[in-house]
Amino acid sequence: MKLGQKAMEILQKEITGKLCSGDDLVVAGPVGFEGTVLLVRNEKDFLRKFFSEGFLWNAVREPKFDFREIIREEKISAVCQPGTGGILAAIWKMAEVSGVGLRADLRKIPVRQETIEICEHFDLDPYKLLAGGCILLGCPDGQETVSAFMEAGIRAAVIGKAVQGNDRLLKSGELTRYLERPSQDEITKLPWGNQWKSSGRIPGKDNQEGNI
Repeated sequence: MKLGQKAMEILQKEITGKLCSGDDLVVAGPVGFEGTVLLVRNEKDFLRKFFSEGFLWNAVREPKFDFREIIREEKISAVCQPGTGGILAAIWKMAEVSGVGLRADLRKIPVRQETIEICEHFDLDPYKLLAGGCILLGCPDGQETVSAFMEAGIRAAVIGKAVQGNDRLLKSGELTRYLERPSQDEITKLPWGNQWKSSGRIPGKDNQEGNI
């Protein structure tokens, strides 16, 4: 189902540039970080039953980097700062705005082990969790861009590629499935997570007009 004009206009505000078929998809910085911080902040007493203070401290250790300087030096086709809906929502949005298909590998997406383990205790998907703290890029030479981030001490990886057509496929091990249209952020499953609920169909900046 295609997006309505209003919804597409809203998505276009979140993406700078457009993917071209053949572009690599690069993620720099740990995904799910913003949601992890909220989980530790609001559920710390519960999490202390399972994790040490050092583990929880490391989980919320802020990834400090200025991606703008690195991007300025690299050839970049598209930029998105993921937010609600997590990194998977950002990937879907970038492909939708660009009118391309994609192939992506879930296991290549950089995520902290602390985020994975904390999410397991709440039955949350870290790839659909508030993702402030990372950046999604489309670029002709993903490995060169990754090297630039790694030289700056920032974990990054080529996680997929834009392709012709509309199919958006997500691989995880031996399983491959279609990348789903974004739904509510995982943080909204928590009793205190209502403020991140979208009133539209797609998580984003302007939820009021996000309906089809």
